[in-house]
Amino acid sequence: MSPATSRHVFRRIAGGLLAAAVGGTVLAGCTAGTVPSATLSPAASPSVDSSTPVAVATESNPPGDIPDNQVYVDFQVPGTSVHVKVPEGWSQSGSGQDASFTDKLNSVEIAVSAAGSVPTVASVTSADVPSLTSAVSNFALGDVTAVTRKGGDAVLLTYEADSAPDSVTNKVVRDAIERYTFYSKGTRVDLTLTGPKGADNVDPWRIVSDSVTL
Repeated sequence: MSPATSRHVFRRIAGGLLAAAVGGTVLAGCTAGTVPSATLSPAASPSVDSSTPVAVATESNPPGDIPDNQVYVDFQVPGTSVHVKVPEGWSQSGSGQDASFTDKLNSVEIAVSAAGSVPTVASVTSADVPSLTSAVSNFALGDVTAVTRKGGDAVLLTYEADSAPDSVTNKVVRDAIERYTFYSKGTRVDLTLTGPKGADNVDPWRIVSDSVTL
């Protein structure tokens, strides 16, 4: 083979190799830049931010709770020297020396009577408890204890009973009741404080029971 022929063959081989190299590079570039549709990830679902604050319902007093800002006014039982503070604005009923003050599910009752002896834990247990058992619905005795209030000594009888059915809804409420019996110089005062079982009326009932004077 002549030198001229050899150079011609070499150029043809080199050109072919260069064309193959360029074509391979282009193909590789196209392949690298193309993502097969089978490898595409599905769109991510929207996430919920757990740090977002959740609205909290406004709290309200349970049924029967007497508000802390309740105002109390003095009440004198007609024809007597007996005084007691009662919640202002409550509905008053009763006659003579018996009076009741009610609001929603709560009530304050005052009964004044003549008595020949000082009430004791024993006398209240033996006489008053049986009377209440037959007079109120579903009576359940709590305690009978001697207590002292600002106006003097008293016998405290606690019990539970069912309320009278509501005139509109016919609903019956389970009541928790405190009954204080005071005595002075032949005069007996029975103070009955009634509210729904579970209501927090400790402070209001203390204000009322501490205010009794004979």
